[in-house]
Amino acid sequence: MSLSGEQSGYGGAATKDERNMAMLAHLSAFAGLIVPILGHIGGPLIVWAVQREKSAFVAEQSREALNFNITVVLAGIVCGVLIFVGIGILLSVLLAIGWFVGTILGAVRAAEGQHFRHRFALRLVN
Repeated sequence: MSLSGEQSGYGGAATKDERNMAMLAHLSAFAGLIVPILGHIGGPLIVWAVQREKSAFVAEQSREALNFNITVVLAGIVCGVLIFVGIGILLSVLLAIGWFVGTILGAVRAAEGQHFRHRFALRLVN
């Protein structure tokens, strides 16, 4: 492995291109602000589908972003139902803050070449 971090692989350091693609996988979830529900899932799904065979690091991080955003969408549906009970609005605000912070944190860690895992994500896509 070179000191510049240019050697790729699951155990090795990710290249700059791999780090950028992994960061894009996390940040692509912001497409959900333009196309609700589909954008949150679609952005990371596209990166994962295109890059999963090319880079283990990008595959791992895009899969992580995808699982996190699927979890957020499911939690959002639950919050929508709970609005009728009254607590759904508060939970929706907390979910939105957690989604935003989690997405940014994942992108920053991926850009640094770290293997990041969201704590509260269902592992639906393996």
